[in-house]
Parts: sequence; C-alpha cells; structure tokens
Amino acid sequence: MSALPVFRWHLAPDGYATRRQLRARGLRPGGQDVAAQLERARRRGRPPLVAYLYRIDLAKPVRPMTSRKWGALALAMLARRTCPRCGLDVGYCIPTSHGICGMCLAADEQRAA
Repeated sequence: MSALPVFRWHLAPDGYATRRQLRARGLRPGGQDVAAQLERARRRGRPPLVAYLYRIDLAKPVRPMTSRKWGALALAMLARRTCPRCGLDVGYCIPTSHGICGMCLAADEQRAA
C-alpha cells in the first residue's frame, strides 16, 4: 500500500477536490479511492485537521433526483417538522434537544412554574 500524498492547507495542486467542492461542480467521487489529503496544523498538541481529496478527472456526474426520492425526502422533512406531542406541522425542524415544538415546550414551562 502506498502512502497518500499530503498537502498543506490551501496548497493542493489543480485536479484535486474535496467532496464538497465536487458537489459544487455537480460531481461525485464515483467509487474512486481517496487520492490525497490536506492537513492543517493546530495548536497545543491537537491532531491536524484533515480533508480528503479526490481526482476531478475520475469524478462522475451526480445522479439526478427521481420523483420517488423527492417524495421520500418530503416525507422525511414532514416528520422532522411534526411535533410528536400535539401532532401539528410547526413549519420548522423541531430541535432534537427538546423533541417537542415551542408551543408544547412553553406549556410545559408554565405548568412547572
């Protein structure tokens, strides 16, 4: 096994991109292995930040969303917006830290006071 080339932060040569950079171009890694990595040193003995790079020439186009995928995504987002206690679609994603909508949370706080 050969070691990956390591580049300093912001100094990667052309032809390499992170997953996010590929996605911004409408590409995906497409099954290729990591080609290189970026490292950014940090202070106080902490391990360096690492970003993995993929070759742009081997990347494939992002698969288009099908109607079934759009439907599944819509149902998942509806579930995240629906309060499990009152059953209402509150119009925003309910924080997992509370697990209930703001109205139910306020009602609980009033009962406790």
